[in-house]
Amino acid sequence: MADGEHAEAFHAELIRRRERGELPAVREIVPAARTVLLDGIHDGIHDGTGERSSRERSSRVRERFARELASWRVEPPRRAGREPVEIPVVYDGPDLDEVAALWGVPAGEVAALHSRTAFRVAFCGFAPGFGYLTGLPERLHVPRRTTPRTRVPAGAVALAGPYTGVYPRPSPGGWQIVGRMPDPGALWDPAREPAALLAPGTPVRFVAVGAGAGAGTEAEDGGAGALPAPRAGAFPPGRAPTDDSPADDSPAGESPVGS
Repeated sequence: MADGEHAEAFHAELIRRRERGELPAVREIVPAARTVLLDGIHDGIHDGTGERSSRERSSRVRERFARELASWRVEPPRRAGREPVEIPVVYDGPDLDEVAALWGVPAGEVAALHSRTAFRVAFCGFAPGFGYLTGLPERLHVPRRTTPRTRVPAGAVALAGPYTGVYPRPSPGGWQIVGRMPDPGALWDPAREPAALLAPGTPVRFVAVGAGAGAGTEAEDGGAGALPAPRAGAFPPGRAPTDDSPADDSPAGESPVGS
């Protein structure tokens, strides 16, 4: 697709049509940076006529559906009226000074610029609960680190290219770390429905707290134990990431961000 905006709109249209019963049966609808994957399209009919005829029928359904896609009128994404998920961040990351230099501002201004940005989840991947958030203007895009870290701690808030992400668990990673979410457990909770706090289309707002809060942000007194928990807005329909998500912090199937 042309860009992430188009992919987001197309994903939303697929979800709307599935809810209205206008799609062939599918197992998964998975958005990415510039693509949307539909997995397991079939006609949903099991008449016992044999494996070969079932495969041929499913193939015809997929071909017919592919032709229909070209005629769709896709509406722009509907974003108004949805409460954002608020994520507290202590802006004291090891790459804060480097990001400030790339942005051409003092290190203390990074928290203010980042937390005043309206983000949304473009897609999910890499690890369960990891959302790729867009919203930073192009002048604030930053490259990945030249040398990735072998271990990024859970809760790290990091930037790469046009994206912001919060690592839900310890893992390798090459993004620029500007802060930390004190309690990242809320990002992925298998006992909750949906398990992912951040699903495609979710609006997100970062709230600067603690020692790293800059001027004009909502600083809180006290240590990490006194920091507020994330506040979730309404969860949109969409796919939550699973444990077989790609083990890389660049979008699967897309051009990696400076890798």
